[in-house]
Amino acid sequence: MSNLILLQISLSENLNNLEPMQQGELTMSYWELAFKGGWVMIPILVLSIVAVYIFFERYFAIKKAEKVDFNFMNKIKDYIHDDKIDSAITLCQSSENPVAKMIEKGISRIGRPLNDINAAIENVGKLEIYKLEKGLPTLATVAGAAPMIGFLGTVMGMIRAFYDMSNAGANIDVSLLSSGIYTAMITTMAGLMVGIVAFLAYNALVAKVEKVVFRLEANTTEFMDLLNEPVN
Repeated sequence: MSNLILLQISLSENLNNLEPMQQGELTMSYWELAFKGGWVMIPILVLSIVAVYIFFERYFAIKKAEKVDFNFMNKIKDYIHDDKIDSAITLCQSSENPVAKMIEKGISRIGRPLNDINAAIENVGKLEIYKLEKGLPTLATVAGAAPMIGFLGTVMGMIRAFYDMSNAGANIDVSLLSSGIYTAMITTMAGLMVGIVAFLAYNALVAKVEKVVFRLEANTTEFMDLLNEPVN
């Protein structure tokens, strides 16, 4: 009977000692978890900042390029039919978008062979697309590099855990392995999070650029058809 009472007292003391540990784990902040990831979290953090900057900078730049007056081409047609070339060029210069720059180049080449006009417009279009795609390769690199760096942290953490285990010998304690396991799990999670977000951001921006490219091609075709119209 006395042994049973001692066992109950021992169990109650162990439970009381366990509760503060659980409470401490629950109150651990994200910053504390990040620090447990070790120095590998630094390049992952840098990549996350780069990804966020590129996404928002490119998003607003592409959104600005998408804004085109729906009556723009109709006005250009009216000016060209009325032989008001200077007015058409002024309209293009007042519009800050790739379509206007391409049409302006085409208008400035009126009188030359149509193939030369089309080539000049295409060259301007390539330059404008290149400007829109600036930073996208870097964002794609972040999407691929962040998970790989996270996996590097995983390998390093597991190596550290096994090293601590081998040094402990028969006196293996979970606390000895926690540091390496924390590094392994946290760096993996951080790398995957940054990689997934960067991948989604990259594809979203590529889709927006493709919409702009389609509009450029449509307006180029419309302008060349305008020049091919028979003169009355």
